[in-house]
Amino acid sequence: MTGVVMAEAGRRETGEVLIVTGMSGAGRSTAANALEDLDWYVVDNLPPQMLRPLLDLTELAAGVLPRVAVVVDVRGRDLFADLPEAMRSLRERRQIRLMFLDASDEVLVRRFEAVRRPHPLQGDGTILDGIRLERERLAAVRESADVIIDTSRHNIHQLATQITELFTDADAARHTLTILSFGFKYGLPPDADLVADMRFLPNPFWNEDLRALTGEDEPVREFVLAQEGAREFIDAYASALRPVLEGYQRENKRHSVVAVGCTGGKHRSVAMVRELADRLASVPGVAVRVKHRDLGRE
Repeated sequence: MTGVVMAEAGRRETGEVLIVTGMSGAGRSTAANALEDLDWYVVDNLPPQMLRPLLDLTELAAGVLPRVAVVVDVRGRDLFADLPEAMRSLRERRQIRLMFLDASDEVLVRRFEAVRRPHPLQGDGTILDGIRLERERLAAVRESADVIIDTSRHNIHQLATQITELFTDADAARHTLTILSFGFKYGLPPDADLVADMRFLPNPFWNEDLRALTGEDEPVREFVLAQEGAREFIDAYASALRPVLEGYQRENKRHSVVAVGCTGGKHRSVAMVRELADRLASVPGVAVRVKHRDLGRE
């Protein structure tokens, strides 16, 4: 997601509502359990048609139910088709956030095979048939999500940790920015909102004194920042991101991911992520977190 949860006292009076949905097998149950551990009131497998009565209840009992998470998914069969329209209607009344959990087809197939359960939509077909049908039905819902979490590389403990990070420190910020380093050779981060490429800078890998170090080591940081265009880029990129982050807050987008890549995710991207985080730490209303996806993979 961290300041995904609304912080203003006035909004807390009406209660907070989070819709949790996404692909079957992507970790909805784990997310729901983590939210429950954070004292959210969790309602599982609620038909979209019941969202409005629930919303009415939260407004009447905001002091008792200050934070409500609702899991809505394809187990509702044909009833689930009404979710996009239900979300549009409810968002006209007040702020409701939507968290979408996703994973690659390959990972989802492996998870269903591991538990020896059929996909809820596969019918007489295969697990993959069910996954593809579910993706079609969820396409519009995913587009309207406030937070998208790709769980392809998460185990249940890592997902629970991420949910905890996203939904704690509620009063600290209105938006949480995750600045993520990665290696292009391992693939683009599927949940990135913006991607920057550091391969325009010389690679410390080819310097024997720096090869074994990482971008978190001072000699590598100094080398990277000393390269032509490095400081100009980081200053300009930080300046360009400031109005974006301010706009995210105005649009009530609670979490975003800025990914910074290099070849292996070890030197340049790691150093530049740290620099970028330092420059954005002072943006009002924004909590900045740093993650290194591929550091240590080599």
